[in-house]
Amino acid sequence: MKKQITAISLILTVMASGYALAVGPGKTLEFKGSPMGTVLFDGTAHKNAGLTCSDCHNPEVFPKMKQGTVKITMNDLYAGKYCGRCHDGKKAFMIKDNCTRCHHKPAGT
Repeated sequence: MKKQITAISLILTVMASGYALAVGPGKTLEFKGSPMGTVLFDGTAHKNAGLTCSDCHNPEVFPKMKQGTVKITMNDLYAGKYCGRCHDGKKAFMIKDNCTRCHHKPAGT
């Protein structure tokens, strides 16, 4: 019985720590390094569009969830990979010609 309680406690602790690291509604991720400016991912905007984390974080779209583990290029997006899967002008805004919807340059540049 004591081993079961310990195991359940461990599982709950691991699950809680995973949720604490998630980027959900009200949080923003910054992806730096693009010459077009920092790319911002807004969890609230995607939640308001009716999406859940698993809509994108799955083996077909983003199999790896840790920031920086996937190298994303604009050519990938234009080919319908990653964010381009939905941001095709039909399901969500078209990536092409909407650079500033994702890329944000610091003021004064």
